[in-house]
Amino acid sequence: MVRLRLDLAYDGTGFSGWARQPGRRTVQGEIEEALGKVFRLPEPPSLTVAGRTDAGVHARGQTAHVDLEPEVFGALDSRHRGGQDTAPADPVADRLPVLIRRLAGILPGDVRVHRVTVAPEGFDARFSAMSRRYAYRVCDAPGGGDPLRRHEVVWYPRPLDLDRLNAAASALLGEHDFAAFCKKREGATTIRELQRLDWAREGDLLVATVVADAFCHSMVRALVGSLLPVGEGRLPVDWPGQVLSRAVRDSAVHVAPAHGLCLEEVRYPEGEALARRAALTRRVRTLGAS
Repeated sequence: MVRLRLDLAYDGTGFSGWARQPGRRTVQGEIEEALGKVFRLPEPPSLTVAGRTDAGVHARGQTAHVDLEPEVFGALDSRHRGGQDTAPADPVADRLPVLIRRLAGILPGDVRVHRVTVAPEGFDARFSAMSRRYAYRVCDAPGGGDPLRRHEVVWYPRPLDLDRLNAAASALLGEHDFAAFCKKREGATTIRELQRLDWAREGDLLVATVVADAFCHSMVRALVGSLLPVGEGRLPVDWPGQVLSRAVRDSAVHVAPAHGLCLEEVRYPEGEALARRAALTRRVRTLGAS
């Protein structure tokens, strides 16, 4: 099998999230169907993604991988080689530019595969990732946000104080049990290492940068949802930290709207560290474990 790495982006507005669902339009479903058409497969291949995004969440730097039989790459030859009989020097890598162009011709305009490469040994789009970086965008202008950015920026109707947002965010950094900000799944841990959470103001736009080794379901939006009422002065600065310490899902934490969230980047190690990272990620974590 040949494992391909796909670097992709999408506007999540018209999707029911990443994961394939019967009867619903999803990012995974669109890309898998396109791959099936390009390679003329009887059944679409299955993608593994770095991080499943919810309905309405966007991505600029999403990563996925797919495993394919080497023989299927011959389906890319007809137009690329113009009927020539000479086989490409590298039967897979030499055909990848054609794959990118054909995917662009099949995929709808709200999803794009920007880059396809042969994945190095040990690469797993999900388990080899060292970190994911998200951005959450909020506008607190009194008259509302830019209508041309309404699908990616959330309007908050009250002024937000940058210093209060960052002071509250600092208490959430580090490795903790984030059960208070996650939807619990059977058999899954809610222990995560939050590496970065800070806000920056760009005029009437506030952007939160959130980086962790991994995230639980709805974790970023719940973290943002706990900080916004602090930023407007409705809750004390130490409240999100108190919620975190209780490690129990708190009904007072409101999950921020999906459309303000965008997956900006997934980072991976290099070389032999890919497989080691995948093995490390698969372990069930407990607090204080090395």
